Amino acid sequence: MKQGTLVNRIVMVLFFLAILLYLGGAAWKGLRDPYPTVQAYGYELDDTVETTGWMVRSEQVLTGQVGGIVRITPVEGEKVAAGATVALLYADAEAMERSERLEMLRTEEAQLAQALAAADDDSTGQGDNVGQLVLDTMVTLRAAVEAGDFTRLESQTASFRSAVYQQARRNGDADALSAALSSTRREIDALRAQTVESVGRVTVTGSGIFSGQVDGYESILTPDMVESLTPADLDAMEEKGRAVSANSLAKLITSSTWYFVCPLTGEEANRLVEGESVTVRFSRDWAGEVDMKVEKIGADQQGRVAVVLSSNKFLSDTTLLRRQTVELVFVRRTGIRVPTGALRVETVEQTDKETGEVKQVNVACVYVRVGVTAERKPVSILAQGEDFYLVEPLLSEDATENQQRKVLRAGDEVILARGEIWDGKVLD
Repeated sequence: MKQGTLVNRIVMVLFFLAILLYLGGAAWKGLRDPYPTVQAYGYELDDTVETTGWMVRSEQVLTGQVGGIVRITPVEGEKVAAGATVALLYADAEAMERSERLEMLRTEEAQLAQALAAADDDSTGQGDNVGQLVLDTMVTLRAAVEAGDFTRLESQTASFRSAVYQQARRNGDADALSAALSSTRREIDALRAQTVESVGRVTVTGSGIFSGQVDGYESILTPDMVESLTPADLDAMEEKGRAVSANSLAKLITSSTWYFVCPLTGEEANRLVEGESVTVRFSRDWAGEVDMKVEKIGADQQGRVAVVLSSNKFLSDTTLLRRQTVELVFVRRTGIRVPTGALRVETVEQTDKETGEVKQVNVACVYVRVGVTAERKPVSILAQGEDFYLVEPLLSEDATENQQRKVLRAGDEVILARGEIWDGKVLD
């Protein structure tokens, strides 16, 4: 056996033994320590209820004669203007290739024309930076390819090509650029007639938010009928037929306000107030929280109520959602989390300011290790979890400066021992 290998094995064995000694010492200390501690930390606890409901929007289904290939032009959730093209219909794959080639040539034509139109004497000094622009766009393009991020590949390629054309013009290659521009325009003219004949367009008459998903609920769930929905209607909604026409391509959401209709028990609904807001937490198909207005609380039907909520935020993020399970956040409490084993209830004497009467009251508190002593810190219980309490420091208005220093703070080492302990007790 080589000497180096033997030394390495001895080092590894010693390292392993050191770890075992450390863990064993920690365990022994934990077993013998009569005052184990755990760190308190800031925590947020929500009072929520889970419910499953339906998204309702003002939606217009977009149709077209589908007999070949459909190419959707906007991205999901994109805002489109009136008259915009949202889909291109191709007779076959060859027609689509011609159309895409034509789009690329038109972009190239604009870039060549821009490079040729640039003044020979760039008084702004921007021409001196063309070389750096070529390098920057090339680096950006290469980094995107190496990272496998092709979301902006088309625009990044166009930027790089434009920079190269500008550099060529700066280097005096105007004749070559002119020849390239003429060739590009001839190819555009040759393709234009063929492309117009083989490509159909789907346009929108009004503005709105685009969605490529048609699910058949566009005419079943509408803003006009949300207030008339009952819990029974919501239960039966999924069983309703969702006929989607073969010619349905996409849809346009024509209003910025959207609704969420859900069933609640009568007791849960009583915690809501019409006209006020409630936080709705989405966590399934989309993660986010939305403050929604309580539009209507329906009539109680066999202990259940249909509730209508509305919002004009996050519409573009939620266009694909329909039936969703969410949490309604009624109360959000923020405090300090301590284990149940750290909380104590002690009887203390308090003097009434007005009467001077001394009486005994029960006060919740925790003990914190400060150096080698225990320090008592009164708290008020905000909420109780499965194995912890959410508390906040309890401090009277006339507390002394010393008492003000003795408030529980996040990061304190609270003591878990249930044995005898008092303020100032020496622990070691």
